[in-house]
Amino acid sequence: MGIVELVVLCGAAMGGFVSGMLGFGTGLTALVLWLMVLDPLVAAPMVVLCSIIAQLQTLPGFWHTINWRRAIPFIVCGVAGVPLGTMILPLISVGAFKFFVACVLIIYCSYMLLQKSVPRITWSGPVTNAIIALVSGVLGGIAGLVGILPSIWATLCGWTKEETRSVFQIFFLAILSLTVVSLALGGFMTVEVGKYTLIAFPGTVLGAWLGRRAYTRLDDARFRQLILILLMLSGASLLVTSLSG
Repeated sequence: MGIVELVVLCGAAMGGFVSGMLGFGTGLTALVLWLMVLDPLVAAPMVVLCSIIAQLQTLPGFWHTINWRRAIPFIVCGVAGVPLGTMILPLISVGAFKFFVACVLIIYCSYMLLQKSVPRITWSGPVTNAIIALVSGVLGGIAGLVGILPSIWATLCGWTKEETRSVFQIFFLAILSLTVVSLALGGFMTVEVGKYTLIAFPGTVLGAWLGRRAYTRLDDARFRQLILILLMLSGASLLVTSLSG
């Protein structure tokens, strides 16, 4: 195994672990290593494929907890929002948009992490959940940022870690599946993507399994704290890419 394959495998294990533990975050962790050795046009589709692998790996453990009444509006509205975001994309500056989102994430997450008690929203319901899902889909269509808003929403609503995973495990899987179809139709699922995804497969599966075990040891407060830390790191990453682009 060469250095490229080893880096791909290590990145996959990192991404799988974070996804298995928190339910998202494959791209943020895996891309740090993958972009050192792979072309972005190869790494980006791999993130989607490995995210799906990690989600499917952990889904059986959460299947019985899925709140379908809450999850279905998220799925339907989120999927509907993706093409809307794609339509809006030509009308805005993606660099400026990412810069704005990055600043909001860094400021918001820093503030929330410093609070002794997390503020709670008491007026959430099916309508507000559907709006959050729709906007999340739009963000996904614009810049692939589908996971940010739902994660923030879950922390503000004070959902337990089981409530959060029972909705977003299936929600993210639905959005990722739609993304795979879009990438395939766009010709981005190349032989090279398939080759390196096969190399990443065992690392993703092992990482997701270990992440799932780590998840069981987290209480609700620590789970929310780790989500905020991951979102803040995501904001820092977005800030760097927006300034360098």
